Amino acid sequence: MNVKALGLIETIGYTTAVTAADAAVKAADVEIIGMEKVIGVRGYVGVTIHLTGDVAAVTSAVEAGKEQAELVGELISTEVIPRLHSDVDEKLLSKFLLKNEPKPKKKTTAKKKASSNETKPKAQAEKTKAKQNDPAAKSKPNPSLEEQAGESDENDGKKA
Repeated sequence: MNVKALGLIETIGYTTAVTAADAAVKAADVEIIGMEKVIGVRGYVGVTIHLTGDVAAVTSAVEAGKEQAELVGELISTEVIPRLHSDVDEKLLSKFLLKNEPKPKKKTTAKKKASSNETKPKAQAEKTKAKQNDPAAKSKPNPSLEEQAGESDENDGKKA
């Protein structure tokens, strides 16, 4: 990873950590390289944000993050390590690195072949449209609810 300087901001709670990290990256040219969550810090969730950049930028960023964390929640500690030893970098920090997640793919508008389930609604829609355009169907009045009820009573009588 070859870190120039490492900055750590340790807080109680995720909201405080996110707010501190936001202030830090806005204050200086640093990059968030890791995050560590530990359950049990004073009975709460402790979150440590790992920042990297040149020494002056990391120092400025950690100070800005510290100030913001104190406004929002509880700050546990901060630290800036100017020249991180390669063992610490490779053996400790590598366990807390943020993974670069791939960006979600945009949906394409290309049409796919219609499956058998997709063709049925289309066929029903075409039949409905054909009925609406059929002059014979338009000349027939729709039966009222009373007429429909009477027809069902007649059908019931025939079955019995």
